[in-house]
Amino acid sequence: MVYFLFVLGFILLILGAKFLVDGAASIGKKSGLSQLVIGLTVVALGTSLPELVINVFASIDGNTGLAIGNVLGSNIMNTLLIIGIAAIIYPIKMAGRKCRTDVLFNLLAIFVLLILANDRFFGKPENQINQTDGLILIAFLAAFLYYTFFVEKKAQPKENRVKEYSLALSLIYLAGGGLGLFFGGKWIVSGASQIAGDIGVGNTFIGLTIIAVSTSLPELVTSVIAALKKNTDLALGNAVGSNIFNIFLVLGSSSLIAPIPFHVDLNVELGILIGAGLLLILFIRMDFGRQKMAVSRIEGVLLILAYLFYVVYLVLFKTSF
Repeated sequence: MVYFLFVLGFILLILGAKFLVDGAASIGKKSGLSQLVIGLTVVALGTSLPELVINVFASIDGNTGLAIGNVLGSNIMNTLLIIGIAAIIYPIKMAGRKCRTDVLFNLLAIFVLLILANDRFFGKPENQINQTDGLILIAFLAAFLYYTFFVEKKAQPKENRVKEYSLALSLIYLAGGGLGLFFGGKWIVSGASQIAGDIGVGNTFIGLTIIAVSTSLPELVTSVIAALKKNTDLALGNAVGSNIFNIFLVLGSSSLIAPIPFHVDLNVELGILIGAGLLLILFIRMDFGRQKMAVSRIEGVLLILAYLFYVVYLVLFKTSF
């Protein structure tokens, strides 16, 4: 039954996030909010809702290894696998200034996390992301949203149209989505602990693999659909934007609930994220006989191969975490 609820939890989590976002966006539109504001808040948050809900439950249960593993694993998958797949489908051309800015913000978020998590480097007894660090991460999120709204507002691409439903249906979507997120997140966290014990692996490993892959499904689907429609700014912006929200919002909120111990070996994951972020910038900036400001299909293959090598590394060296 635990395994059944674990799988059912992911279905409820993904559908719950979709219905909650649809309902909230519809109510926002009825309230007079612009599509731009809705897109930058409700819709942008939507792809990080699965990670957020799981981390909240994990932090409440004291399962902090699952919380940090979920965020790091999701961000690595977003940067290497999802962007790689999108680039193979259709080369990602960086037409929008906002998209390029998000790539830099993504790199900033990783460096901020690296500094906050490695307390021993500053003479403290143990590495952890505590409540003070959580407030700092939330402050960076506020700065990112401020920059997005007031500095990059004119650089935004044409917004996707928000579908408007009746008030009753919007409220049903909102309530149903919230219930789906609640029960889905609760069952996933309970099931993850059971699975980790049954197969003899650590909770952090489960977070880096099964949980991270599953919670990244919304980003994968959104980016693939955007790439098929040749809307490459959206394909890249969706994955990178989710990374920013995962670090600033998801980890920030989780650490406010309970401090998150940070094992020094997780610096490998942060190093991979830094390397992947720099590689992405390199791909975008360099011109190998093609249009500049793009991630080509060949580069997409390289990103996917890098992710596969990372998965092999996890299986060989991190099953006990």
